[in-house]
Amino acid sequence: MKTSGNTILITGGGSGIGRELARRWHDLGNTVIVAGRTLSAVEETAEGFAHMHALQLDVASEEDVARFVGELLDRFPALNVLINNAGIMRYEDITSARDLADAEATIETNLLGPIRLIDGLLDHLKGQADAAIINVTSGLAFVPMPKAATYSATKAAMHSYTVSLRVKLAGAVEVIELAPPAVQTELTPGQSQREGYMPLDAFIDETMKPFEAGETPPEVLTEMVLFLRNAEAEGRFDEALAMTSRF
Repeated sequence: MKTSGNTILITGGGSGIGRELARRWHDLGNTVIVAGRTLSAVEETAEGFAHMHALQLDVASEEDVARFVGELLDRFPALNVLINNAGIMRYEDITSARDLADAEATIETNLLGPIRLIDGLLDHLKGQADAAIINVTSGLAFVPMPKAATYSATKAAMHSYTVSLRVKLAGAVEVIELAPPAVQTELTPGQSQREGYMPLDAFIDETMKPFEAGETPPEVLTEMVLFLRNAEAEGRFDEALAMTSRF
């Protein structure tokens, strides 16, 4: 993926990983559109950045995704990169019958949202030079956190979907998976201060290195996430699962 001269859409751009990726990509010489459910949050992300634009989008709404795609392509016909970053993480007790609202919202946001957005933009992206799709998954795609069972399942599904997409779009659109470890953001309450989680700035610095190096790998991984990413291949799955189960 080229590092400058792109027009990039980043969902979930109102905070955390999405906000900092947007600013870093902007500073490399790209036009960046940040989208999020709360307009004031993405406007705050874009404030002071000359080539960054804020748009409202609820990725959990099929109707809003359709509206957004039309507006986006009308205003930014040079769009050639989609970064699916928006996501929610809810802790659940799955040991007995419960209200499934959290599980349903997680699936709508983390799985159906990016699939719908890819579907809406794919024909356009296939006609663009240097087109790319980056799907942000998680180390929990490879070893689940039982306390966040649906979140883990949606990230595993997005990993699988990304692999399939990469095969089917080979030669037309570059498909990249970005799988963060536990990062100090407000994905869950108090997480930005949680000891043992990777500082956000350090995560962004390490994540951007392979992009800036030239040949972007199919999976962009920090050193910290490899404990989960490679657990099964290295015969450590039970050990890794025991660790994620302690949370």
